[in-house]
Amino acid sequence: MISLAGGLPSPDLFPVKELKKASDEVFDNDGKTALQYGMAAGYDKLREQVAQMTRDRGVDCTADNVAITTGSEQSLDLVGKLLINPGDTVLVEEPTYLCTLDILRTYGANLVGIQMDEHGMRMDLLKKALKEHPETKLIYTIPNFQNPTGHTIPNARREEMEKLAIANGVVILEDDPYNRVRYSGKAQFPVKHFDNTGNVIYLSSFSKFLVPGLRLGWMVADPSFMKKLIPMKQSTDLHSDNLSQYIASRYLAENDVTKHVKQICDLYHKRAETMMKELDENLPEGSTHSNPEGGMFLWVKAPETVNTVDLFKECIKHHVAFVPGAPFYSNKVKQGTFRLNFSNADSATIKKGIDRLCDAMKEYMKKNEVKAE
Repeated sequence: MISLAGGLPSPDLFPVKELKKASDEVFDNDGKTALQYGMAAGYDKLREQVAQMTRDRGVDCTADNVAITTGSEQSLDLVGKLLINPGDTVLVEEPTYLCTLDILRTYGANLVGIQMDEHGMRMDLLKKALKEHPETKLIYTIPNFQNPTGHTIPNARREEMEKLAIANGVVILEDDPYNRVRYSGKAQFPVKHFDNTGNVIYLSSFSKFLVPGLRLGWMVADPSFMKKLIPMKQSTDLHSDNLSQYIASRYLAENDVTKHVKQICDLYHKRAETMMKELDENLPEGSTHSNPEGGMFLWVKAPETVNTVDLFKECIKHHVAFVPGAPFYSNKVKQGTFRLNFSNADSATIKKGIDRLCDAMKEYMKKNEVKAE
């Protein structure tokens, strides 16, 4: 079985040796402190390092704006818990990250999807939705290499999104775990860069450019929001893993992170190009795919008469797996869509996997008399 489904970073470039060295040094120099209870907001030195990384991306930020969390997933959950009451309207990209949809539904949100084009969320449709839903409390966006589509929002749209949010008294939740994994195109500012009122909550993670197993993410927000968030974080788990925070901080202090990230980007670029080339040559007529400038995912659109849950079953017979599109939609599912991951398979495996996938698609479409649109 070849899995092109999971959202896993490549373990080929996990800095095991460097993290072991950092870990040894933490135990040797800070062991008693690192193994003790810590602060709910996180290890001060790591918060300052995150603040510096955030300033480097054009966001006015100090350690007081930063909270360390147990991965982005906890950040999403804490924001949902703090801001969303049953019935509150949240505008989301359509499609979007399935775990965020699950979290928002848990807190009773009324989800409204905003359609995208190849440049991410459409601002004309966002403006229309804000007018139709004046009760909107939150806009959720993944502006860089969006999960699942791989789309990136250009700076002009990000600035317009912020202006629309301010004009309508709405908070923006900017989920940005993939921002460092850019291998083509021009880097864009975070939406938070355009925030002069404190209405943007910015989330990111160490999982995609360091390792996911440390389970460390962070949140950047106005200090007034942090005063409400930190007690809630404390009541959830006291603090994120203190030892992991010390190890991550030591690693950042002693290693060339830019060089490490470039190695990740070079590898993912090669794998993405391999997958796109194979899809271009083998996808059935009437099917298309996204062309991301970074990140870990491609989004495939087959004819809408293709039921991708049934197609998935056909693919399993061919020993290849993907993620059907349905779980990524907030309301009405657009049929014929599915997500592929290229970060966690080498080029030879990707070629074999896409061959199997396209063979299965052709068999399914022939058997079900699906015609190209």
